Amino acid sequence: MNISFFGAARTVTGTQHLLEIDGRNILLDCGLYQGKRARSYEINKKLPFDPTSIDLMILSHAHIDHSGNIPNLVKNGFAGDIICTYATRDLCTILLKDSAKIQEQDIAYLNKKRKHKNLPSIEPLYTTEDAVASLKYFLALGYERVREIAPGVTLTLYDAGHILGSAFVVLDIEESNVGHRRLVFSGDIGRRNRPILRDPTYLDRADILLIESTYGNRIHEKPEESLLKLKTVVNTTVERGGKVVVPSFAVGRTQELVYSLHQLIHKKQIPDSIPVYVDSPLAVDATAIYRLHPETYDEETERFMLADKDKDPFGFDMMRYTRGVEQSKELNNLKGPAVIISASGMAENGRILHHLMHTIEDPRNTILFVGWQAPDTLGRRIVEKQPTVKIFGEEYKLKAQVAKLNGLSAHADKNEMLEWLSHFKQRPDHTFVVHGEEEVSLAFARTLEQQGFSGVEVPFLGQRVSM
Repeated sequence: MNISFFGAARTVTGTQHLLEIDGRNILLDCGLYQGKRARSYEINKKLPFDPTSIDLMILSHAHIDHSGNIPNLVKNGFAGDIICTYATRDLCTILLKDSAKIQEQDIAYLNKKRKHKNLPSIEPLYTTEDAVASLKYFLALGYERVREIAPGVTLTLYDAGHILGSAFVVLDIEESNVGHRRLVFSGDIGRRNRPILRDPTYLDRADILLIESTYGNRIHEKPEESLLKLKTVVNTTVERGGKVVVPSFAVGRTQELVYSLHQLIHKKQIPDSIPVYVDSPLAVDATAIYRLHPETYDEETERFMLADKDKDPFGFDMMRYTRGVEQSKELNNLKGPAVIISASGMAENGRILHHLMHTIEDPRNTILFVGWQAPDTLGRRIVEKQPTVKIFGEEYKLKAQVAKLNGLSAHADKNEMLEWLSHFKQRPDHTFVVHGEEEVSLAFARTLEQQGFSGVEVPFLGQRVSM
């Protein structure tokens, strides 16, 4: 067996790992590399392998850094099955089309600038048509259903508890001259005791492990601490007569936030008269898909649905989902307190920019961040409380309050990953630490070695390992 690490090696983005097993090529994830525009475009455009040589692909979950280059893969000749859970397939129907729309808009903007410089136009990575065409290759598989995907290779997907449909990939492999070995690919590991989704499934053994390390050197605050902070932010902002504006990721984070607000209202810990708006077509579509998959809900959510009069974790009397542009614009004229949740999560594009323009200079308002903000983003500049920021090229003074919730991350932290690994009765002979910034992956690898793991390695981008 050979493993090539073509993405998410000493970085957190663009997951692509290629397995060569007895003449079969199996791709684990096909994510977009996300970074500075020009470099990202070049990396994503040129796939590091021949797409026609890939026999099949396994997708751990729908996040774009794991799924976002699938249309490009198919566009360039891949014609095999893309195996994932039912919920992941459903989420990809909206996420890949949304990604294509962003590609098209970005390239249209760049081509206008290139035209002024007499430079030739360039094409998007893929179009909406390409994204739709890729969906016919998806093949859904339920959790814990064993399926032979190649001679001597069986696949089982286990609930990873990260986002709706996320999975641990377990491959049981019978190789000529080697015998049986089990390879486990973690994808992204979720957290225990988070709302809505079930806890990550414990696995008992692996011979070869590919494990993420996004927060391999960090400990999150507890979810209940975040719920308390959310209650305080909402109540203090309402008392000032202001609005809470939340830049939020459309899949996962928005649904968890809505559910948390619903819980607080149900417990009468925040006013039930305050309107809550989700202003993001993508988030609206994603929430509809969450509603389609109650089989993924944990027992706490099921109990809450039985006890709550609305019987809907994502809906209550003052909850409003807006899709149309005119509806979105009307939110900027709201009088009195409200909660407005809108994409994007790092405030780089989308409707959230308009809401920030109308609220950032009023000290009664609060801008609430519920996720990590990358360097050089508007979200990062606001979190750092820079006194003046630019939105659509215009300068605005930051007078609104700024708050952060650090406990809503969907990624397990260092201790949570170690707790998950502690259930392995048979530890792997080889462990590859991936999906983390270099210093974080190296730190987590050292932690694993201190815990008694052997054969721990942090692969370099492009590295090919023979097992």
